Formats: sequence, C-alpha cells, structure tokens
Amino acid sequence: MVLASVKASEGVGWPAALPLLPHPAEIIIGLIAFAILYRIFSKSVVPKMEAMYAERAAAIEGGMQEAEQAQAEAQAALEKYNAQLAEARTEANEIRESAREQGASIVAEMRAQAQAEAARISESAKRQVEAERQQAVVQLRQEVGTLSTTLAGKIVGESLEDEVRQKGIVDRFLADLEAGDIVPEKVAPAGQDA
Repeated sequence: MVLASVKASEGVGWPAALPLLPHPAEIIIGLIAFAILYRIFSKSVVPKMEAMYAERAAAIEGGMQEAEQAQAEAQAALEKYNAQLAEARTEANEIRESAREQGASIVAEMRAQAQAEAARISESAKRQVEAERQQAVVQLRQEVGTLSTTLAGKIVGESLEDEVRQKGIVDRFLADLEAGDIVPEKVAPAGQDA
C-alpha cells in the first residue's frame, strides 16, 4: 500500500522515497556477478576444498587405522612378551627341578661311592689283619717250637736239633694244645713231680 501510494504520487519511474532499495540495474548486475562468482567458486575453489577435506579425513582415518594397528601390534607384542615370560618361568622351574634332581642323584652317588670305598677299606684292613695274624701265628709257632725243643732237649738231656724231628714234635704239641688235650697249667715243670 505504501508502495502504491508512492507510485501514484510520482507517476512513472523508480520511487525516490525508498532509499534502501537498490536500483534495478544494480540488482541485475549484482545477480550476474553473483552467478559468475558462484560458478567460479563451484568449479575451482569448492572442489579444491572438498579434496583438501577428503585428504584430511583420509589422513585422520589413516591415522586412526595406524593407531589401531599400532595398538593391536602393541597388544600382540605384550601377549608375546607375556607368553615368553611364562615360558621362561616354566623353563626356569624345570631347570631348577632338574638341578635338584641332579644334586640329589650326585649326593646319592657320592654316598654310595663313599660306602663302597669304606667297605673296600674295611675289607682290605680285615685281610691285612688276618694276614698279619697268620704271620704272627707262624712266627709264634717257630719261636715256640725252637724254645720248646731247646727246653725239651735240656730236660731230656739229649739234643733235639734235628729239624724234621723238631718240627714234628712242635706240630704235634701245638695240635694237642689247640684240641684241648693238653692244659698248660697242669704240665709240671722239669724236676717236679705232678
């Protein structure tokens, strides 16, 4: 209504009373300039911006994928490390148990060797004692025989120096002595009556 009254008062032409409205030629030129700029921006600037946006989105997604992949690799490495650690602990326990078993077997073997060595030494000592006893018996027989034949020769008054005879007499005397037929306390010394 205001527009119609302004037109009626002025007659023909653009109303001068509306200073905020641009002139129609400016509007047409502005629209043409806007269309040209829109076309330039839509053909050159917007595709470049979309490409940059796509690159940035791809980089972010790639970075996220790399981060996820790195995290998965880190998790796999951690699991591998834990598995190796568990394996190493198991192996250490096996080695420790094996060492204990070997130590026990070595101790048992050394104990057996020591017992065998002690038995060997004891047996050797017994043999040596027996040999020395036999040697002492032989020496004692010889000495007793010599003394007894000398004494008997003095008592009887004749020489009993014949070695074969002497040996026979001594052996018979010692055999009787061992058999218990002659008791040494009851033998009377020479010159005394029983």
